[in-house]
Amino acid sequence: MIRYLRLLLLGLLGLGLLTVALANRAPVTVQLLPADLAALTGLTWAMDLPLFVVIFGGIIAGVLIGFVWEWFREHGHRAAASRKTREVARLERELAVLKDATSVPQQDEVLALLDKR
Repeated sequence: MIRYLRLLLLGLLGLGLLTVALANRAPVTVQLLPADLAALTGLTWAMDLPLFVVIFGGIIAGVLIGFVWEWFREHGHRAAASRKTREVARLERELAVLKDATSVPQQDEVLALLDKR
């Protein structure tokens, strides 16, 4: 049931994106710099693109910038988790060594008291 609901939502999303694309087919000029600054620097790069390409490109660029931003922001958490994982592994090895050292069969307490007599 969840699978069909997910497919329905993806279909509706695709239909919505297609509607936005068809409604915004008019070409727009995308310039690297404002006209006055472009004339000053000599960088007059411009391109004509359909408006929906500019809209979807902006959305994709924003999502990618957000992913990269979060990846850098969470670096400290990942480093701390890695340190803790190494520490846990070291402590588990140390515990295994201690268990092996103390696993020598020991005499029962009652028998030890009897041996002392």
